[in-house]
Amino acid sequence: MTDTLIRLEQTILARREASPDSSYVARLRAKGRGKMAQKLGEEAVETVIAALTEDKAALTGEAADLLFHLIALLADCGVSLADVFAELDRREGTSGLDEKAGRSKQ
Repeated sequence: MTDTLIRLEQTILARREASPDSSYVARLRAKGRGKMAQKLGEEAVETVIAALTEDKAALTGEAADLLFHLIALLADCGVSLADVFAELDRREGTSGLDEKAGRSKQ
């Protein structure tokens, strides 16, 4: 599964410099980071709605859209999936409550 996300990240990175006429990634990037963040938020809301309707197919599709837009925004910010995976690895074995409490102290 991780391989799928890494391949998606590589595709997004490759298409960032393409013509906005031929690439959704390039078109989204041309609109700026604010629009990219807004689109991620929209996809998050759509994912929540799909989860609440208990429509597994809709949730699956919206989750895929959410991951796509998250990776596109991360790439625009210079954050790689490897960075995110490293942070998840760092947190592994730590209670979510303890990890969150530790963040509020920083």
